[in-house]
Amino acid sequence: MDIQSTFASQTPFQDNIVAVILQVLWLAFFALYMFYGQKIQVKIMLKEIEASLFRLKMMRNRGREITISTIKSISKSGDDPTERIDRLLEHVYIPPVNLDPSGIIRRLEHLINVRDFKFKEEVKMMIPDADDAQINNLTNMIEAAMALNQIYKIVRHYYLIGKKTSSFYIILQLQMILPQIMMETKAYARALVAFKNGQPIGDGIGPLIAARLMRGSELYEIAEDTVIGRVLMEGRVAYVLKAKGPGGNVGKPGEAIRQLLEEKEGEISRIIIIDAAQKFEGEKPGEVIEGTGVAIGGPGVDKYKVEEVATKYKIPLSAILIKEGIGDVVSTMRKEIADSVNDAIDRIKRIIRETTKEGDSVIIAGIGNTIGIAQ
Repeated sequence: MDIQSTFASQTPFQDNIVAVILQVLWLAFFALYMFYGQKIQVKIMLKEIEASLFRLKMMRNRGREITISTIKSISKSGDDPTERIDRLLEHVYIPPVNLDPSGIIRRLEHLINVRDFKFKEEVKMMIPDADDAQINNLTNMIEAAMALNQIYKIVRHYYLIGKKTSSFYIILQLQMILPQIMMETKAYARALVAFKNGQPIGDGIGPLIAARLMRGSELYEIAEDTVIGRVLMEGRVAYVLKAKGPGGNVGKPGEAIRQLLEEKEGEISRIIIIDAAQKFEGEKPGEVIEGTGVAIGGPGVDKYKVEEVATKYKIPLSAILIKEGIGDVVSTMRKEIADSVNDAIDRIKRIIRETTKEGDSVIIAGIGNTIGIAQ
């Protein structure tokens, strides 16, 4: 009985000691978090960014190595292209001034043409006996390697700035967008293999559909690197155009449509443009949808030309869009995207039947990179 009473008398005291210890530990942790919590978070985030930055560097270096080795394997001169490739990877494009928007499209087109010409000339200097398809493919490969290099340098810049200044908000923003950056970088890394092997990419779905429609027709080049064919479809005359293949090329669809409309003096009932479109998460790749307007991506030169000439002649514009993810656009074309061709063609025929009359003329333009897709 005495032992039990002694034990009972000690239990509340022991409980109090444990409670005091826990409270002290909690207060110590709270104080530590108040004074050093953000610094600890910064350290953890920097470690995560460092790991992603290392992967970006590996992909950047791998892209550079693939580009150099591919040019060496094709070139018969035996010259080392490393110095020239490194110079191209650091090439900077400076957009035109937009303070005065008057004439900006013309100036933008000029700069884009000069840049494209420079890259093709550089490839010709490294491989003098290369054909047009090889030149276009290698130019695309260099641009993908440039994108990998640029992404790595931008991420490294903000990482070092955040580390130097210990700025929580710079590091936090970088960490938040890193997953999307990694997705885009992996897509460019996969694009290198597609450009090396001359394989169709997701962005080529527009030219693929156009190639299917113009099969068997006589083609001619209407604008730079852009071919057109005349076919009969649903009792109408369809002028189908795409970039000249099978080399990696997007052509000049805006200029081609402008020239064709001027030749026909606006006697066109409808313009139908086919292109890839970015899908939302949860949507299936290869899903086909319809829209109104000019579905041409890029800097906007070709889109502007089509809108300008279509407005001049008051021609309705329809769009056929094939949904793709960020990683699908520049990667080797997926089966789901290739399988959308028949659905897209059925929609084109339905639009022609419902919106035009027999005997009318229409323009169908397949927009995108036509690498691996012949006429």
